[in-house]
Amino acid sequence: MMALAAPWVGPGDARARYEAVKSADRGASDRTFTTWPVMWPNIEKKAGYLNFEYDKTGAPDSRAEMTIAGQTETPFVSGFEPVLSGDGRVAFTAQWQWDRWAVGVSGSGIADEDDNQSVRADGSYVATTLGNWVLGAGQIDRWWGPGWHSSLILSNNARPIPAFFINRSDARAPSSDWLSWIGSWDFTMMAGQLEGRRAQPDAKYLGMRLTFRPVSGLDIGLSRAIIFGGRHRPESGSVTFDALIGRDNSQDGADQDPGNQIAAVDVRYGWEAFGQTVGLYAQMAGEDEAGAFPARKSWLFGVDATSQWFGAEQQWYAEYVNTVADDLFGDALPNVTYEHFQYRSGYNHFGRAIGSSFGGDSKALTLGGYHFLPGGEEVSATVSLADINVDGSARVVTPGNEIFYFVPQSRTKTTIVGLGYATHLFNGWLQLRAQLQDKEIEFVSGARDRWSLGGQWTYRF
Repeated sequence: MMALAAPWVGPGDARARYEAVKSADRGASDRTFTTWPVMWPNIEKKAGYLNFEYDKTGAPDSRAEMTIAGQTETPFVSGFEPVLSGDGRVAFTAQWQWDRWAVGVSGSGIADEDDNQSVRADGSYVATTLGNWVLGAGQIDRWWGPGWHSSLILSNNARPIPAFFINRSDARAPSSDWLSWIGSWDFTMMAGQLEGRRAQPDAKYLGMRLTFRPVSGLDIGLSRAIIFGGRHRPESGSVTFDALIGRDNSQDGADQDPGNQIAAVDVRYGWEAFGQTVGLYAQMAGEDEAGAFPARKSWLFGVDATSQWFGAEQQWYAEYVNTVADDLFGDALPNVTYEHFQYRSGYNHFGRAIGSSFGGDSKALTLGGYHFLPGGEEVSATVSLADINVDGSARVVTPGNEIFYFVPQSRTKTTIVGLGYATHLFNGWLQLRAQLQDKEIEFVSGARDRWSLGGQWTYRF
C-alpha cells in the first residue's frame, strides 16, 4: 500500500512498481519508470491494484491516515522500500486534492530517534499543476535509477530533503517530427537544503534528472546532484553556474570550489518473455566531472524478472553494486565515493547515505523477491553478500553525538537477510519486517545490534 501522495505514485510501494514496469515491458505503456515519484498521468490504471490505489490516493478528494510503528533497531540497509527511523513512530497525515492543487500535511512523533528530531514533517508537501508541469515544495521521498535495492545517486535511504521541485506531469513523446525520436521523456529538478547539524551546516542540495525512451523497452536516465554553499561557503550565482557546468576540483582554489557533485547515467531494457517480463539494467555514477563525463566511477548492475506461480505473482531481482571508485574498470580509489574534502559529513542527510545504503567503498550482491498474493498480502525476502568499507577507514566528520551516522568505521564482510510480510488487519494495513546480519557492524557513531524486528500499522479514514 502506497502512502497518501495525491499527484504522484511515490517510491516504497513494490507492488505499484511491479505492475507499472511490467505493463511497460509488455508494451502496454510507453512510459519510463526509473524516476520516482511517478506522476499519475503516466500510470496505466485500467484495472487491478493501481486502479484501486488511484481511487484511494490519486483522485481529487480529501483523505487522512494514521500510522503506528515500532522496532527494536533502525536497520542499516534499505531498498526500494524505506526503513523506519527511530524505535517508535506515531504519525497522522491529511491530504487535500483539487483539479490543480494538492496539499499534504504530515506530522509524526518519533521515540528514541537517531537524529535528535522527535517531531517531523516528512511527507508534507504543496503542489500545483501548470500546463504539463507540477511545481511544489515539501519533503517527499525520491528514487532515481533502475535498481531495486540501491540507487547510486538518490534513494529513499535517508530522510527526504526539504526542497522546491518541478516535475513533468505527462511524459508523453514530443509531437514534433524533429524530436519524436526521443520517445516519451520525463524531467525533474529539486533545490533544497540539508540539515544544520553537519560539518558544513545548511549546505544546499541541487538535483536534476532526465529520462527518455527512444525505443520500446529501453529507458535511459541522466542525473546530476550537487552539494554546495552552506555556512561560510560561497552561494553566488556564479558559483552555482560553475557547479552546474562541472567546473570543480578546486580549479579556482579550495575556497572557491563550487561543491561536491555526482553525475550518473543509467540504462534499462525490458521485454516480454514466455508471457512474463525480463529486464537488464545498469547505473554508473561519477564523483566528479571530467569534461562532460563522470569520472571516479561507481557501478550497479542488475537483472529483474516477473513470474506467476502458485496462484500469485512474483517480482525477482539480482543486483550487484560497487561503490569503490574506479575499482571495476581501473585502479581502485578508496575514500572518494560519497566523500568530499570541503563537505566532510559526506553525501549523507541526517546520518544516512543519500545514495546506496551500503555507503561508499562497499561491494554487495543482493538477491531479492516479492510474492504478491491475490488477497493483497505481500511477502518479501532479500539476501545481501556484502563487503562493507573495504578500505577499512572512515573520514566522515560527525557533528557531535546528536545524529547517529550509519557510516561503517572498519571493514566488515557480512551476510544481511531481510524478510517482510504485509496484510490487512483491523481495516488497516499491517507491515512486519526483520533484518539480520551474521556480523556486527561498527559505525563511526557506535555499534548496533545485528538484528532488527519491526512492525507498522496504517489506517485510512
